[in-house]
Amino acid sequence: MRRSWWLVLGAAALLWALVSIEPILMPFFVSMVFAYLGDPLADMLEARGLSRRLSVSVVFLLLTVIAVLGLLILIPILGRQLGQLVELIPAILGWVESTVVPRVQSLTGIDFTPDINQMRETVIDNWRETGTFAANLLAQASRSGLAFLAWIGNLALIPVVTFYLLLDWDRLIANIRELLPRHWEPDISRLAKECDEVLAAFLRGQLVVMVSLGILYAIGLTLLGVRFGVLIGLLSGLASIVPYLGVIVGISVAATVAFFQFGDILPLLGVGVVFAVGQLIESMVLQPKLLGDRIGLHPVAVIFAVLAGGQLFGFTGVLLALPVAAVIMVVLRYLYERYKHSSLYDSTQRRQDEESS
Repeated sequence: MRRSWWLVLGAAALLWALVSIEPILMPFFVSMVFAYLGDPLADMLEARGLSRRLSVSVVFLLLTVIAVLGLLILIPILGRQLGQLVELIPAILGWVESTVVPRVQSLTGIDFTPDINQMRETVIDNWRETGTFAANLLAQASRSGLAFLAWIGNLALIPVVTFYLLLDWDRLIANIRELLPRHWEPDISRLAKECDEVLAAFLRGQLVVMVSLGILYAIGLTLLGVRFGVLIGLLSGLASIVPYLGVIVGISVAATVAFFQFGDILPLLGVGVVFAVGQLIESMVLQPKLLGDRIGLHPVAVIFAVLAGGQLFGFTGVLLALPVAAVIMVVLRYLYERYKHSSLYDSTQRRQDEESS
């Protein structure tokens, strides 16, 4: 019992330490994710005869090229479409005033006339204030040399820490396993293997699913001629981390933009076809091939985990919510198995234990 209390106190002290140094953990956490994602490829290259250092260098170069190409391709497109969206806001407000308001009045019989000019000025002023705030924030960060250098240093740490973690990943795992108490090592190793399968399914599989859906939606909406198709498609792919959220958000925004742009029902049917095809591909190809049933999280549990993570730790909590929830599910399944075979659950098992002793 005393040993258990020491373990609880040690876990509490570790949690307190992590919370205390949370501001500096971001580059190390990101580097651990990159190293975890790149380790299987490095192991495969090492099995082909390359040295560990050369294998890690190839993987590191590949990750860098993918990141740089992605940024070079996406940033100009997204920046242009965001600029077009800002320019379109006055036209949207005018359409609301001339089309939506009269229809609502005729359907409800309520005579209300919103001050569209005031709304337009408010939106534009807020947008300008947002830009001014961002500029002031950047200027303040630039004036505060220490904060600016710390921010740059955190970004610069990510590739360095990623390289060294990837280089020594297998050795770190082996050292951690060697430190485990011998009578706990088999159970902990089995749990770690199951957690690795779950995390691999989520981090690698879900990432591929999100990127694939985002590209599919973006291409489909662009071929339909829907404005901001790339922006809507990529945001829908990112939102698909929560079940059904991506398709709900994407089809709502895309249908609104298409109706406002074309003023016809036919493009709306095209938008529906794009997202229906995406859902079919996800459910029949991507999910079975990449994820299967290894994660084992109910959609309600996924939504709860994302909301709880965001409430507790903000955007970082949203990113961590599903991997942590998946690991917790593995531990809970293990505890459930132990409980089902314990004397607490079945008195017969208790008698058998007493007789055997």
